[in-house]
Amino acid sequence: MVTDFAARSWAKLPYDAAVRDWAASAWQAGQIAKDAPEHALWWDCENTWFIGVDALPNDAAGAIGAGPALTGAPVESILALYGEVLPLHPGQLSITYPGYPRPRMGESEAGFRYRIKRDAAHLDGLQKGEDGGRYIAEPHAWILGLPLTENVDTEAPLVIWEGSHEIMRTALLDALAAHPQDRWHAVDLQAPYQAARKQVFETCARVKVIAQPGEAILMHRLSVHGVSAWESEPEDLPSRECRAIAYFRPILPGGAVAWLANT
Repeated sequence: MVTDFAARSWAKLPYDAAVRDWAASAWQAGQIAKDAPEHALWWDCENTWFIGVDALPNDAAGAIGAGPALTGAPVESILALYGEVLPLHPGQLSITYPGYPRPRMGESEAGFRYRIKRDAAHLDGLQKGEDGGRYIAEPHAWILGLPLTENVDTEAPLVIWEGSHEIMRTALLDALAAHPQDRWHAVDLQAPYQAARKQVFETCARVKVIAQPGEAILMHRLSVHGVSAWESEPEDLPSRECRAIAYFRPILPGGAVAWLANT
């Protein structure tokens, strides 16, 4: 089920009834979490996006309260690729609504144009420092997306640039080659990151990934991805008020060196 993962940098895993049961439990909790006062800071883009970092109250096995743990195809695929499934953090609950994208709070005009033109494409794990540079801050092991609602290609789907992980790996390793490995986390990667991202846009296929509850999306940790616009009109889809996906991105032991390893 993940035989072409190394070339494409992602795979859509087949429907699994156990995953569907997990998604139903997660969405019940998610609808409570998105309206919780302590999560109000995660509403952005003029309330068309709930970012929802760590908003799901799951345990390390993915279970929420008396609900099921995360099992089935995602766990089997991760084991096949990486040999182990790391403990899960509280899941991100990414929810988009009709009208997305609108400008983020504090977002520049150039930033908003990029959000529209390039789906706010980014590489997870790099974060902006106080000096404006980009640094390896969260070396994830992998990225797992689990749809909680119906997904269609006109309602802010996930977008992935196929094969982008190898371009990013090569560019970042080249930029870090002159630095001691124990200092990689302190190297500003803004310029090589932007240059590599430009190469990705010019050479990699942009793919809208459509998956439904019970399916899962496994992404390479170095893949460039983003969120497309919500294009459908609300009156065209009275039964779907939002698009929700839960994401898990556990931190990889070994830090920046392991993050850029050929796995």
